[in-house]
Amino acid sequence: MTYPKKALPVSVYKVFFLAFGLLLPFVAAAQSVRPVIWGNEYGLYSRDQAGRTEVVWSEGKIKKVISLGQDSSWALLADNGIWVSENLQNWEKRSRGLPEKTLKLYENGRKSLITEIQDIKDLEVDPVNRDIMVCAIKNAVYLSQNGGRSWESLGMPNYRSNGIKAVAVTSSPELTVFCAHSIYGVYYINPKAQGAKWIEISGGLEKLETTDNPDEVSDIAIALDSTGSAAIYASQSFRPRLYKLDWASKSWNLLWSSGAIFGPVDSLQAGRNSLTFVRDGGVFTFQLNVGSVDVRYRQDLTEAIDILPGKASCAVFTGSETICLSELWLISERGSFERSSAGSRQASFVSVSQGANDKEGLYLPVNHAMDAGSLRPYLQTLESHKLNMVVIDMKDDYGRLRFTPSDPSMLNLGRVFRPVDIDTFLKTMKERGIYTVARIVVFKDPEAARKEGEKYAVWDSAKNKAWEGYYDTRRKKTNESEESGSAYVTAILPADDPNYEILRTWYDEKWVDPYSEVIWDYNVSVAQELCRRGFDEIQFDYIRFPTDGVNLGDARYRWRDSGMDMDSAIESFLKYARSRITRPISIDIYGANGWYRTGARTGQEVELLYKYVDVICPMYYPSHFEQTFLAQNPPEDRPYRIYYFGTQRTHIIARGRVIVRPWAQAFYLNVSYDRKYYNGDYVRKQLEGVRGAGRGGLTYWNNIGRYEDLP
Repeated sequence: MTYPKKALPVSVYKVFFLAFGLLLPFVAAAQSVRPVIWGNEYGLYSRDQAGRTEVVWSEGKIKKVISLGQDSSWALLADNGIWVSENLQNWEKRSRGLPEKTLKLYENGRKSLITEIQDIKDLEVDPVNRDIMVCAIKNAVYLSQNGGRSWESLGMPNYRSNGIKAVAVTSSPELTVFCAHSIYGVYYINPKAQGAKWIEISGGLEKLETTDNPDEVSDIAIALDSTGSAAIYASQSFRPRLYKLDWASKSWNLLWSSGAIFGPVDSLQAGRNSLTFVRDGGVFTFQLNVGSVDVRYRQDLTEAIDILPGKASCAVFTGSETICLSELWLISERGSFERSSAGSRQASFVSVSQGANDKEGLYLPVNHAMDAGSLRPYLQTLESHKLNMVVIDMKDDYGRLRFTPSDPSMLNLGRVFRPVDIDTFLKTMKERGIYTVARIVVFKDPEAARKEGEKYAVWDSAKNKAWEGYYDTRRKKTNESEESGSAYVTAILPADDPNYEILRTWYDEKWVDPYSEVIWDYNVSVAQELCRRGFDEIQFDYIRFPTDGVNLGDARYRWRDSGMDMDSAIESFLKYARSRITRPISIDIYGANGWYRTGARTGQEVELLYKYVDVICPMYYPSHFEQTFLAQNPPEDRPYRIYYFGTQRTHIIARGRVIVRPWAQAFYLNVSYDRKYYNGDYVRKQLEGVRGAGRGGLTYWNNIGRYEDLP
């Protein structure tokens, strides 16, 4: 989304859908199927046999609708929990036992806390006993055996990282729950068994190349076969593949593959003789038990969804079998994943700022924009490489303001350092049609950390002062031990062996507390002034928690309110920023947080954050991944692979709702892959990967402004 929109009163939607209901029978007359229920971000709607349409639920945004086996008995997965109705009129919220999160609201200098159900990733019911339900949040699976009236935690299969995507449950022949993790594969558990624990069951699933991990499973579907036994199926998020589980061998057999190396499949629905699913471009069906090797495009279902108003997120069709489909945003993709690999540069997102799209540019070190002479080479680079965007620091990595603010209160937490004349700078850029992005480093901020007696700093519980990360290096003693080659080595400590010593090196970083609403307000005030002065876009960098340091466990957050976690801190900040910034907002994230469905360690969970921003900028630097990652033959194509697949994956995780504009590595790092392959082709292949994905542009990063390697 671009900017928050106020929902229209329900009465307005009732009028709209009443008119739609009068017309729909004529539109649908040529169709073999018609949806009876559908949901979108405004609520849930139904239509009877006479074609009358009505709003039946309007308490939140709908993600998924599930039939509970009776004509009018349904379960909803909404953004505010799970709801059940037996008549489509009276709805009961059934979220007791599910964990909550706390968001902090900040308004006119006052804070308030609101409690919401944690974001629920998936909801499924047992095909045998509809009172048995299973759902999952980012880091735990929950089971209900009484129709959702109460839930118990089953934990999760791997505690190293959050990132659950899908769940399923069956009671035939015994109660078994399945869980798909974004990184680590598929697991199952028998909750009633003594000493029950999660067991991996990922054999046969296609792996992410050069890793030992199966690529993400998007959905798990269960149906009863002719003998009454459970048949278990799976699809993958980033590969057009369907599987069936061989329970005896505990491995998955491939049923169907489109042959494409990339493409999403989701919302898998298992029937008696077929699998129905959503992929880019429409709804498809795979026939079971007939020796089929291909899928059939369901024009009837696709067209019925296309004419639904309000961009439906899910829909239910009835006929010989009830079909419940979700993730309907994929239909608008229209095969874009296969087309984009041929090099087209389309962008299929909706409701984002078009002005921020198709921007290719570079990071301009502010010291090179101080005068016309220092700026001239970069203007030439922009012109010669046909670039149309610059990103420039207005609040840098050291917390320094690189402009002179009109609001003197900003100096309470900031300090002006060698300011650029932004009025002259912006005039120069706009005369050349260059899109301007103001980079604001948010939570890495030494200036604000030291102000007011370190009141807003991340705190060191062991030393009772502002926290600063460090690492230790063990080395043999030499005559030069007293002198260090690093400006950041400030301690030489004894080792367990008298012939050795420990060099303690501090990272050149100091952090402010991401939970602090005062810090939020300061950074948003900076952004607001930069918008008024004429920047086209605000970019937040270091919008995360610290991640480095052997002493990370000593870091404490004194502004954290009860019930908040890293994800809710970042979400609360962006919610606050979005309500006050009228220009497009972009955020920089780790490459891994754009590649996998996880916000581990940083609070950067794309599935939560895309709701508040227009552009997501993953740092897919090949130097920063494991050096063997996607380095299969030919290894020199690794930069293309990382940027092509990474850009597509972030697009899917964000459900096509934002521009994906990665940072491209235009610098050499002394790591094994770069030592062998870094050159102009290395940078060019990144550009080709992003353009091949066709999602909205890229920005070259070189922190000293050396851009001789640009293609």
